[in-house]
Amino acid sequence: MERENQFIGQSGAFLDAVERTSRAAPMRRPVLVIGERGTGKELIAERLHRLSTRWDEPLVTMNCAALPETLIEAELFGHEAGAFTGATKQRAGRFEEADKGTLFLDELGTLSMGAQERLLRAVEYGEVTRIGSSRPIRVDVRIVAATNEDLPAKAERGEFRADLLDRLSFEVITLPPLRVREGDIEVLADYFGRRMGAELGWEAWPGFAEHVGAELENHPWPGNVRELRNVVERAVYRWDNWEVPIGHVQFDPFDSPWKPLSQAVAKPKPEQKATAEAAPSGPDLENIDDIRSAVDAHERAILEHALGKHRWNQRQTAKALGLSYDQLRHAIKKHGLTDDD
Repeated sequence: MERENQFIGQSGAFLDAVERTSRAAPMRRPVLVIGERGTGKELIAERLHRLSTRWDEPLVTMNCAALPETLIEAELFGHEAGAFTGATKQRAGRFEEADKGTLFLDELGTLSMGAQERLLRAVEYGEVTRIGSSRPIRVDVRIVAATNEDLPAKAERGEFRADLLDRLSFEVITLPPLRVREGDIEVLADYFGRRMGAELGWEAWPGFAEHVGAELENHPWPGNVRELRNVVERAVYRWDNWEVPIGHVQFDPFDSPWKPLSQAVAKPKPEQKATAEAAPSGPDLENIDDIRSAVDAHERAILEHALGKHRWNQRQTAKALGLSYDQLRHAIKKHGLTDDD
């Protein structure tokens, strides 16, 4: 877990999830954390542990999707020497390691049915049996599980044990995606940007240019806070003038005119389209009452984006937009743009 991360946000949906976490933390019951990738499920698990009476006991994490199905049960419950090929010595499982503490099971929905059955017994009776042993071991473990899947739907299809879901869902905390956290994108971008600026030794924080702030707000953020952090830190790292507001941000780090042809001609996936570098959005066609002002605003947004992308190199910008140098200079003067914008 990235313990340097903090809970940052001010939206009602986000604060409600944090408050529910704080209320559930002292309970000894299991908690299920639901959320898209990058929404902070690991941080919620850590908060549940740190605010509980088990705070000074182990917090053990296991990513259920990171191991092949044949090893998951051995990792969870341990094994005796000689229990299977390669088991040369006795080994305690994650349940025993987390005794008196908290076991965080990430990507719970990927567990096999066999592992689910054994997990159910461990949750119900507080006992685990190492593979190759017939002697159960008593453990006192609080389970926190996380997933980005619809477990009730999987249970209806017979892909997840309904009785295990019942046992683990004493409390369910569903984390809101970043796109619905009103006001939080600006707050998070400022936090990550300042932190990266300090890491680079910047003497001051210039903030983001207005058009970059608009691009950040309008991006769909399929990777949520994790994606936002990468995008902001990359923009700060690439911007070499701390006296000028950051004028360009790249959402897709793989986007390049020189990327391999097989990638360039391949049909992009929906998610790749969503994360592609954002160009200025078009005008709201339903609410235009002054066509000239709408066209001017859109033209200005295009210029701001292109100039920021090319770090105010006007010859490169003109070439990218298919304009002559004089035409670009005229457009800059028309809209009163300066590199401070």
